[in-house]
This record gives sequence, structure tokens and C-alpha cells, in this order.
Amino acid sequence: MGLLSLFNREVAMDLGTANSIVIYNDQVVIDEPSIVAVDRNTGKIIAVGKRAQQMSGKTDNKNIETVRPLRGGVIADFEMAQHLIRELIGMTSAARTFMPPALRMVICIPSGITNVEERAVRESAEQAGAKEIRMIHEPMAAAIGIGIDVLEPEGHMVVDIGGGTAEIAVISLGGIICNNSIRIAGDEFNENVVEYMRKQHNMTIGERTAERVKIAVGAAVSELDDPPEDFQTLGRDLMTGLPKEVSVNYKEIAHALDKSVARIEQAILDTLANTPPELAADIYKNGIYLAGGGALLRGLDHRISSKTKLQVHIAEDPLRAVARGTGIALKNFNKFSFLIR
Repeated sequence: MGLLSLFNREVAMDLGTANSIVIYNDQVVIDEPSIVAVDRNTGKIIAVGKRAQQMSGKTDNKNIETVRPLRGGVIADFEMAQHLIRELIGMTSAARTFMPPALRMVICIPSGITNVEERAVRESAEQAGAKEIRMIHEPMAAAIGIGIDVLEPEGHMVVDIGGGTAEIAVISLGGIICNNSIRIAGDEFNENVVEYMRKQHNMTIGERTAERVKIAVGAAVSELDDPPEDFQTLGRDLMTGLPKEVSVNYKEIAHALDKSVARIEQAILDTLANTPPELAADIYKNGIYLAGGGALLRGLDHRISSKTKLQVHIAEDPLRAVARGTGIALKNFNKFSFLIR
């Protein structure tokens, strides 16, 4: 290790709406929920990540507030985002040296982000201690993480369904030829589940419970070859105010998510309609690649394939595809430098 590398550290970060992943030394070192617990009176950060998530909706201390700094894939709370980034960096060995290192960071951002939102991400990272910050768009990072050679003159379609946004992009020759970014993703699915339980079962449930329902019995189609077992959902009865348990099956949740999934389908169709003919021919041959947590929704690949008449491939470890691609872009900085802003 050279002397210069002692004072410079390189970190790749997938700053997600639901989860944030940090890659250091080619390894995923942090994978934590994007949530911060703060003391209302003093402003002191009490916990971040899993510990803060455990406090969400369960603390009886009115002075403790849990905050999700990112909404819809972008920063909603600038100050809390700074704390989140700083704390995540502090958890890595990059920060545990005898003197503070100069940090170079590559952070992935939604393709539909505005200049103001991008500046908020950059300034948050600077305030958290990063000396050099570069950005890469999520669909490009996902494509690299999946293993697609994004520099080749061949068209590939990537659909990255995260917590806050669904990113659809056609990539060729290191560029995003056409794309669509909609704020319909994991958070919207959770809200669909909460609304369904309220209307159909007269029961109110929290966001964390909705997430567990989605993971346990979430589906995009009402007929599965290998259906999951029914899930016992706990919440509060709207009529009596008493705790209540209801058994929920995947067909119910498929119905609850149907409209949101349909909007993602339409966004994919719109992007295909705007794709140049030569690239459309490549996509017909290569198919569509799914990444992000939403790719794990049961039957989603079959539903999209049925709608588009194209092959649909789910990325290996789709939850970390974007982070993996961001890490590869950082490691091969010179090769991918023109992809990084």
C-alpha cells in the first residue's frame, strides 16, 4: 500500500429510499435501512439503520423521532441525510484510521433527478466529509452490476424497481438512450397494502408490517405455480380499537398491488415505444433485465413478459445490483469516468 493510499479512501454508496448500501475495498460493508432516530430537543442522533428502524412506531418517548431522509429516491430532509451519510461512512473501516482520510465517493442517483435534487445529494455528501463526489445514474449502475457490457454498441433495457422509484432505461454505447423514471416502487406497494387492509379487513397496520406482508405474500399475479403460505397479519381493529389478527393470502396482495404494477408496465411500454428501431431489435434478442427489491415480487417477471412479449431476466441478487455496479464503476474509474458526473 502506497503512502498516498493511507490518506485517501474510496467509497461507493447506493443511497436508497429504503436501504443504503456502502461498498469499501470491493466488499459490501454496510447494508442498513435509510432511517435515522433523533432527539427532538437536542438534535442528537440516537441511532441509524436497523436500530433506528426498530424504534419506528414503537417508542413511547415523544422526544424521539424516527426520520427517513429520502423519499421517492431523492433527499426530503437535507440535515438528516447528512447525518445518515456521515454515520454510514463512520461505520466503515475507511473512517477508523489514525487520521481522517480524504474520501472519494461515487453515489448512484435516479435518472429522473432534478438539478436541485442532485445538488442536495452532493452537498449532503460534502457536509458528511467527502472531498470528491461523483454521481452515476441508477439504471447504468444496475446494468454494470448485472454484468452487462454497457460500452458495447448493443441495446439493453434495464428496469430497476427500488424503494422510491422505478427506473426504466435503454442503454447502449455507455449512454442512456431513452429512460423513464416514475415514483411507483416499494414504498407505493407498502401503501397499497396498508390501504387494502384498511378497506377489506377494517384493520390498520404500520409501514413495517406492510413491508413484511409484501415480502411474505407479495405477488404481481393471482396465479402462482409455487404459492407462499398465508401470512398472519397483526394490527388494530378500526371498529373496536383492539389488537387483531387476519390471515392474508398472495391473491389478495396481488389484487392490492395491481394498479401500481400496471403503471410500471405502462412505463416500460412507453419507453419501448420511444426506443430507436435498431436498439429495439437488440432488446427483442436480449430481453429485459429486472433489478432492485421490486424484482423479487412473485410473478412480476412473468407478468411483464406477458405484457411485452419479451424475455424477462431477474438479476442475480437484485437488491444489491445497483450497489455492485456503483462499486465496479468506482474500482474502474478511468474506464467508466465518462459515465460518472
